Amino acid sequence: MVERETMEFDVVIVGAGPAGLSCAIRLAQQAQEKQQELMICVVEKGSEVGAHILSGAVFETKALDELIPDWAEKNAPVTTKVTEDEIYLFKDQDKATSIPHFAVPKTFKNDGNYIVSMGNVCRWLAEQAEQLGVEVFPGFSAHSLIVEDDEVKGIITGDMGVGKDGEPKDSYMPGMELRAKYTVFAEGCRGHLGKQLISQFALDKDATPQHYGIGFKEIWQIDPAKHQEGKVVHGTGWPLDNETHGGSFMYHAENNQVVVGLIIDLNYKNPYLSPFDEFQRMKHQQVFKGTLEGGERIAYGARAIAKGGLHALPKMHFPGGLLVGCDAGTLNFAKIKGNHTAMKSGIIAADTIVAALSEEAHRADLSEFTDNFKSSWLYDELYQSRNFGPAMHKFGRILGGAYNMVDQNLFSGSLPFTLKDTTLDHASLRLAKDSQEISYPKPDGKLSFDKLSSVFLSNTNHEEEQPCHLQLKDASIPIQVNLEQYAEPAQRYCPAGVYEVNEDENGDKQFVINGQNCVHCKTCDIKDPSQNITWVTPEGAGGPNYPNM
Repeated sequence: MVERETMEFDVVIVGAGPAGLSCAIRLAQQAQEKQQELMICVVEKGSEVGAHILSGAVFETKALDELIPDWAEKNAPVTTKVTEDEIYLFKDQDKATSIPHFAVPKTFKNDGNYIVSMGNVCRWLAEQAEQLGVEVFPGFSAHSLIVEDDEVKGIITGDMGVGKDGEPKDSYMPGMELRAKYTVFAEGCRGHLGKQLISQFALDKDATPQHYGIGFKEIWQIDPAKHQEGKVVHGTGWPLDNETHGGSFMYHAENNQVVVGLIIDLNYKNPYLSPFDEFQRMKHQQVFKGTLEGGERIAYGARAIAKGGLHALPKMHFPGGLLVGCDAGTLNFAKIKGNHTAMKSGIIAADTIVAALSEEAHRADLSEFTDNFKSSWLYDELYQSRNFGPAMHKFGRILGGAYNMVDQNLFSGSLPFTLKDTTLDHASLRLAKDSQEISYPKPDGKLSFDKLSSVFLSNTNHEEEQPCHLQLKDASIPIQVNLEQYAEPAQRYCPAGVYEVNEDENGDKQFVINGQNCVHCKTCDIKDPSQNITWVTPEGAGGPNYPNM
């Protein structure tokens, strides 16, 4: 048995993203108001707060207005107002049709919203939390749960200084036990402890399967003559085919920079599809090319997003804690926005916990969270958009888009239908023999790039001498099953070149995992058709170091 140091808190929060930090701030605000001492700790696996934050991001301030009404006076990095919205249907590399606003779901309109770096917003939120007395610990991964008598009692942080063979090195430091009356899990999409909690406490038994997309984002420094600060561009169609759903975006931020990206739903069918290469191809469309040409790419990242909506939400309370934000799946895909919803879920969690802590006897299960959630604008918003994703998946891009336009614009999401999508994303792949191989153009080094130069821009780094954090349940499956049946799609769905199939001099094939490249997007954990890959936390501070994403 490893001897571990123990620290006791009232509340431990896992993840310093918008949900976790909003929860921490609201807890501290409430404690201050009630003049009670509350010990609150936030652990963050990134090297600093914001290092692992990747978001579009057009930001709706609704939750921030509630949490910190004077955010502008406190110099929140929320300054670039949206000035213009354009939406296109791309037919090919050269042709684009501008979609008139009356034909677009009103949820896509961005009046009053801001273009932000969510990483910088989280850095600012962490400062606000620390000023209120919250302890924020970056560089510490929440490695495992403390569960005693069927109740979550906290988490254990990851050990440091463990060799590839699993044995302690000279630099070994055991992780700490962080114990709490309540633990809030706000790890972001497909959090590895959230995944365990959902399974262990059967939180999803009344939910439809969660659905995911992979989102790519690059920041470009462009010619000032082409820059239109506050302009927002969204697109659908090319380069994706009719059976692959997703959408592209380009936002003109400050300082002559634009952020450009593509989201691809992970229920795509063709195992030869490479989401990364679709994104690189997308930038050659004239709408993007005209803006980016002559510019310089300065940042790259990728991250999975949970987009199943209301029907896919698990129960968010369990004995000893709560599951919030994208760890649960609160993103509103009808708006392509999850930051304000994540923040609101964190606020609701804090209010629920404060009420419970004021009671004389400790209650493990915060079941009233569900009532608090259902009486909030967050529930109303997710309810109104409950059919958005299923409509696109069932009816396709054109008919699904028409349904959503009518449902959102004329009925505000209240059409008396409930559409559900029950096919798991990893189960949607066709066999390779029934699929068309895709030939992607070579990157030109001006608009399109390869994976390794892209990963370099993400500042990704891991301590090399550590156990691989991408674990195979059965090491034979990648070659014997996935390669045989699906041409081993991990080679293509991973946006960082982590997975390769190599052949030795005898013609034998080997599955290679380059864990050092991993940008923590979690796509492999989601899309592997055999569900053979499990993503776990590497040593704290490992992974990407995004500066302004």
